[in-house]
Amino acid sequence: MTRIPRPAADTQLVQIVDAALADATRRSGEWLACRPGCTQCCHGVFEIHLLDAARLQEGLASLKVTDPERATRVEQRARQAVQRLSPDFPGDSETGLLDATDEAGAAFEEFGNEEPCPALDPSTGTCDLYEYRPLTCRVFGPPVRDDRGGLGVCELCFQGAPQEEIMRCEMVPDPDGLESKILEKVERNAGEAGYTIVAFALNANK
Repeated sequence: MTRIPRPAADTQLVQIVDAALADATRRSGEWLACRPGCTQCCHGVFEIHLLDAARLQEGLASLKVTDPERATRVEQRARQAVQRLSPDFPGDSETGLLDATDEAGAAFEEFGNEEPCPALDPSTGTCDLYEYRPLTCRVFGPPVRDDRGGLGVCELCFQGAPQEEIMRCEMVPDPDGLESKILEKVERNAGEAGYTIVAFALNANK
């Protein structure tokens, strides 16, 4: 896929989401199992939108300046992941965009479930692009309401917690819907819309 400029407004979105995460983390306390080195959520591909892709690409560009060797390792992992995943990718492996058909959606459910994220440093168990990670990663752990109204939570967290406690710790990451507004502008400027995965976003053409 091509490089996508990150809009300035995304900085505000990240600040809002990170503040919501900090508040949810405080309320959740020991119910949260999230720690450096816990990498369960870093395995298995997942959809990201073009705003996430733009943020990741900026993060990689920044890492090239501050730590070129680490950036090279991220690029190598992304390139190797694209090579492994392309043959069965349920979309266009040239653009990196997933197909929007029901058949492609069903195929994606079984696609790359054991694949490590290219941003994950296997030697440290930490994310090399942590400050630029997708929104999905930023909200993972605390209870977050899904599209169907249920509260989703990491299976390692809140073990044995009563439903009332889970509800008390609910995270509301983007109460004003800023993400969708910024994403609409990104897609309009890019002249395309849809979803991709981290490996393709980091393997973008210059």
